[in-house]
Amino acid sequence: MELREKVEQLPAQPGVYLFLDAAENIIYVGKARSLRGRVKSYFLESRWQDAKTGSLVREIADLQFIVVDNEKEALALENNLIKKHKPKFNVLLRDDKTYPYIRYTAFEDHPRVYVTRRLLKDGSIYFGPYFPASLAYRLVHLIHKNFLVPSCTVDLTRAHPRPCLQYYIHRCLGPCVEGLVADDRYAEAARDVRLFLEGRRGDLSRSLKERMERASVQERFEEAAGYRDLLRTLNEMEERQKIAAAEGDDTDVLGWYAEPPQVAVNLFHLRGGRVVDRRDFYWEDLDEFDPAEFLPSLIKQLYLDAAYFPRYIHTPIDFEDRAVLEDVLSETAGHRVEIFNPQRGQKHQFLELVEKNAQHCFIQRFRVLKPNSKVIAEALESALGLTEPPKRIECFDISHIQGSDTVASMVVWEDGKMKKSDYRKFIIRGEAAPETADKSRGILRDDFSSMREAVTRRYSRLQAESKPLPSLILIDGGLGQLHAAAEALDKLAIINQPLASIAKKEEVLYILGREDEPIALDHHSPVLHLIQQIRDETHRFAVTFHRQRRTTRRVRTALIDIPGIGPRTAQRLLRRFGSITRIRQLTLEDLAAEVPRPQAQRVFDALHAPVPSQEPVSPVAAARPQPPSR
Repeated sequence: MELREKVEQLPAQPGVYLFLDAAENIIYVGKARSLRGRVKSYFLESRWQDAKTGSLVREIADLQFIVVDNEKEALALENNLIKKHKPKFNVLLRDDKTYPYIRYTAFEDHPRVYVTRRLLKDGSIYFGPYFPASLAYRLVHLIHKNFLVPSCTVDLTRAHPRPCLQYYIHRCLGPCVEGLVADDRYAEAARDVRLFLEGRRGDLSRSLKERMERASVQERFEEAAGYRDLLRTLNEMEERQKIAAAEGDDTDVLGWYAEPPQVAVNLFHLRGGRVVDRRDFYWEDLDEFDPAEFLPSLIKQLYLDAAYFPRYIHTPIDFEDRAVLEDVLSETAGHRVEIFNPQRGQKHQFLELVEKNAQHCFIQRFRVLKPNSKVIAEALESALGLTEPPKRIECFDISHIQGSDTVASMVVWEDGKMKKSDYRKFIIRGEAAPETADKSRGILRDDFSSMREAVTRRYSRLQAESKPLPSLILIDGGLGQLHAAAEALDKLAIINQPLASIAKKEEVLYILGREDEPIALDHHSPVLHLIQQIRDETHRFAVTFHRQRRTTRRVRTALIDIPGIGPRTAQRLLRRFGSITRIRQLTLEDLAAEVPRPQAQRVFDALHAPVPSQEPVSPVAAARPQPPSR
């Protein structure tokens, strides 16, 4: 059946239509109140003047459709199909930021809390999302401090000989060590955490008050004081929330700046009348930017699957599906959600401010203006889910050639620039020094044990000197190197330390504790540029040190391997003449002026002896520099 015949036979009912190309790939998904009327409009010659519609129609080879009961169902189905198939002619949401949730591991005998950006069906209970992202981390810190429920990665199914530092500084009840806490005491703390996260502050306060009074009557005054302090903290939080709620309703404000094919969108979140966070979205290939199509598509992808809905959404323009979208969002949210286009007053002025910010983001993103260090640090905090903008980053790398002369390097980024005075070098030579897996084939040594040794030596020294840990430890490598560093920190009882790695080929970031949620930053992202800069500097520093070590060792070996020449004589000649090349250019008399003549003769003969074609490389040739590998 011809395409036009198919179009004529479409029902005049609500539904979703899908356009397919000659290879049967879905290239566009749309919804309609009347399928026949909407799809027929694409084939009117008057619409072909629009570049996007003309390009779309030229690629349509077939179409499919799904009839639904009403326009609301069509809207939801269209959004799901766009997210599933990602058609190239639809406006696709590209988000540089995801917001965190708090994960409560209800399936464990001793539940714990974690910050995560990925929801899994693993028996956990998820609370959120939280923005700004730091709010989730502040809440988890409050839980550690007041409820003593941890976020550690310790295996609680087996016994451990001693607890970690968090137990001794009163941030954990110590469920990892048998006998430190009774099961009913931990269960009570876990129930309190769940009530707290569910927002049932009244029930929690009453329970705490009863326990405080009971402990006081039984003269357990220290325990009663703990309940009293926790009650005071909850009351203070309740008062702050009441003040925020009285200051204004929750509102999201959308604004954009477009120079097709490039578009930048800003979404500001106002909670309690205050701006609490901002999200940025970018497109590089929207050849035809139609705000009337762009805006509803963006709102659908932002909110139809959201876990939290504001009461108001402010937009620069009105659009056709506004009323239907309001009804769908209101039904999902359980309260009225309204979409406005403010025309005057403070709301309109704030909308203009959001559009100005979108223009500024556009310039920074697409006109390659270097953002200042504070902006980059804040972006890094958001992208990696840190509790605060990082002030100091320490990065590690390993360098060697086929397992020989293994070294590690550490470079430091602090307050927006590299701090060379704090760079450190490590010669890998302890018990963790790797061994060649297959000497006959020259397989590389184990970088993981080398990384463990370097990290252990660095942070055991910081502990001994009582110096603070960095805001972030960055590892050059993938999951193996990340876990090796994590093992080293774990043995030092250093937990809750931000730790990440960057895989070189994929340029993907792995965050400890969220390894199943790798972060693939946009290649324009200043955060990625910063991490690459730190990683590349670490690699340069490691390779430079490795070359120095290898060259010195092989040059000295070239002299020491000569019979009758010891380390002192070799060192004396190198200090006097600087290199093997220079020594080789000397006459026998020149050498005899520096060392006894018999030794001079041995050096002269060895350095001028011909190299047999089938014999191993001479010590002199071995001294020549070779390019390092990792």
